[in-house]
Amino acid sequence: MELAVIRRPGLLRSTAMIEPADRSRRRFVGLLLSAPLGLAAGTGLPWAEALAAQAAPGDSAARDLAPTPECGDDDDPTPSETQGPFYTPDTPLRRSLIEPGTAGTRIVVAGAVFTRDCRPVPNALLDFWHADDEGDYDNVGFKLRGHQFTDAAGRYRLETIVPGLYPGRTRHIHVRVQAPHRRILTTQMYFPG
Repeated sequence: MELAVIRRPGLLRSTAMIEPADRSRRRFVGLLLSAPLGLAAGTGLPWAEALAAQAAPGDSAARDLAPTPECGDDDDPTPSETQGPFYTPDTPLRRSLIEPGTAGTRIVVAGAVFTRDCRPVPNALLDFWHADDEGDYDNVGFKLRGHQFTDAAGRYRLETIVPGLYPGRTRHIHVRVQAPHRRILTTQMYFPG
């Protein structure tokens, strides 16, 4: 069984739930995909800071983004990506990777896992890990690492921070996905800059 994508190569139908109420999902995605190249030079995260400032946690102006359209016949399977050298097995079961003292711009990534024929995958294992705000990985413990399972409708929700930059890479979150009794797919979710 191969896992399907929603509209674009990428396993996870994802939204950052820091979107202010007066902006559409398309505007947010456009902003996310067209961030200035200056971000790569370490000039900061103006797109994330602006969104976070407009919709702080608990702010009544914040709302969930409209869902991404459901699967279609033209969707490509999610491509496999490198696991990288920083994978750690046996991560804790948790929906939030944020611990006391975690620095960075907080985000929520939410979505669903589907089969190639657009059926939701319940109980799929999702194992997430990424660099901290400074671009460093925790290779001793489980900081910014954890796993969870999709619900009966194939949905997941992850609270974390925007990953930091490190030389030669764009911001990204690693994810290993495994439907029950199936092969593991390792891929990445990318951020601008």
